Amino acid sequence: MSGTDGTILVTGATGRQGGATATQLLAAGLPVRALVRDPSAPAAKALTAAGAELRTGDLDDPHSLAAALDGVHGVFGVTPDDLDAEREIRRGRALVDAAVSAGVGHFVFASVGGAERGTGIPYWESKWQIERHLAATGLPSTVLRPVRFMENHTLTGLPVGGIVDGVLTHLFAPDTPVQLIAVTDIGAFAALAFARPQDYLGQALELAGDELTPERTVQLITDRLGREVRYRQVPAATLGLTSGAARAFASGRGLWQADIAALRTRHPGLLDFTTWLERGGAARMSTLWPDGP
Repeated sequence: MSGTDGTILVTGATGRQGGATATQLLAAGLPVRALVRDPSAPAAKALTAAGAELRTGDLDDPHSLAAALDGVHGVFGVTPDDLDAEREIRRGRALVDAAVSAGVGHFVFASVGGAERGTGIPYWESKWQIERHLAATGLPSTVLRPVRFMENHTLTGLPVGGIVDGVLTHLFAPDTPVQLIAVTDIGAFAALAFARPQDYLGQALELAGDELTPERTVQLITDRLGREVRYRQVPAATLGLTSGAARAFASGRGLWQADIAALRTRHPGLLDFTTWLERGGAARMSTLWPDGP
């Protein structure tokens, strides 16, 4: 252990997973050092106001990584999804190697649900390669594998997985069970891993808070918003996926296999989709329409 005060370095701290993790760690009273590219960005300033220490740097700059890692006990590592899988792998390995050199005591890696199942989905395979590298180093670690984010329903510009003109699109058949996770709960599990390492070291946990078919998902959204939302399945071929990836999405078992009941035992506040809608998800989603909420 290189740190004496339990400081946790959070990468991607102004992003969704990193931001949620920093927030949950601070709420738990754990000291946070946030790695950010632009300390003047609103999200970075919000972290400072919440009590985080900022360090400027990124995963492509080994000197900034070494400086950010100096004296920390733990690392929350997240690599942004990248169309260039090799670049993502390179960045993830660089972070792991820098953590090893710094003598980090606990590395929590944000992977993706199903990374280990050989789906052929490029940005899942890249995270699996980072997982394998992390394991090979022997660094004390925990791997979190979140499934599809509930927050994806609130985003604009998603070619698949978002809501456009009242239509939710994805690759799944309408009656396929699809697991979902709220980003805040990813942060909650990361905070639990650091706070209770005896329960999390050496583990890989697939994370989900609910399992719904697309048909049921749009019905819940419709009921909550009071405006119709429909579902349309997009053929996998339109995205140029490999045959293995296409088969994974077409599987009637669903793509993800998290044990939601067991996860809720660990974290009783784990959000289901209805609760997520009630606690702000629906309000954010309503901004997708030109006439607003």
